[in-house]
Amino acid sequence: MTSFTTDDIPDLTGRRAIVTGANSGTGLETAKALAARGADVIVAARSHDRAMAAIADIKAKQPDARLRFEELDLSRQASVTAFAERLLAEGRPIDILVNNAGVMALPARRETEDGFEMQLATNYLGHFALTARLLPLLSAGAARVVQVSSIAHRQGRIRIDDLNYTEGYDAWPVYAQSKLAMLMFGLELDRRSQANGWGLTSVVAHPGVARTGLIANGPLVGSRIGRSLHRWLVRPLIEPLVTHSQAAGALPILMAATAPDVTPGTYLGPTKMREIKGPPGPAIPAEQALDADMAARLWSASEALTGVHWHRS
Repeated sequence: MTSFTTDDIPDLTGRRAIVTGANSGTGLETAKALAARGADVIVAARSHDRAMAAIADIKAKQPDARLRFEELDLSRQASVTAFAERLLAEGRPIDILVNNAGVMALPARRETEDGFEMQLATNYLGHFALTARLLPLLSAGAARVVQVSSIAHRQGRIRIDDLNYTEGYDAWPVYAQSKLAMLMFGLELDRRSQANGWGLTSVVAHPGVARTGLIANGPLVGSRIGRSLHRWLVRPLIEPLVTHSQAAGALPILMAATAPDVTPGTYLGPTKMREIKGPPGPAIPAEQALDADMAARLWSASEALTGVHWHRS
């Protein structure tokens, strides 16, 4: 499995793929690679202009690529519902769903219009509700569903009685919780798909530490001094040693989404430097990610928060 490259992606002609946050970073690289193998890719993102620029960039190199923009703001449940309703009205089965979009370590607590903490809402709750609402189309396509987690999940803990961190907000623990939630969601989705006959292949992946906008625009470069350090020290000297490109970061995601030999419930990531970078392959989930009882409690809490209830057999 560790020899996987984009050359190993099978022919995807006629397949429908959705990639959230596909206008930049690993999401863009994922959409680009799927389109190159013939998939019809929906670029699901907040910004029309950025998404259309990304699509134009892909088409400049791949004129036959089939991509289209659909507005999706994962921090707003109304946007998630509207997105899903548009696709349900079309009725076309979905073959691949990559839940990739996210925000990282917002320095101050922000609350969405639904009353959710922004990182939890964007990184996890939006994807939870999106996948639930698209379930009929995902089941019809026997879809590969990929949740994108992070090595930051290792520091995460599920604050089940205060998922929204209404008290004691701290940027990194909140980010880590959201990425732990994504990993637990992917593993629990596999268990429930098998129990309920949904027919999904639920897989989780993480990109390691990739040079994306999450780093360039993150909290470490939020000041003038931070930006200067990043430009003159971190980017040229440190980043190449401890990160890899966003194209390399997308490889575990693409393996999860397309490799024929991937087993449901698998967790994939880079395989070198404690999963920071390197070729894609099996990753090691933290012990707390394997707590099936907490995963079930998180699922129930997420249904209560979003008002979305999954189909049951």
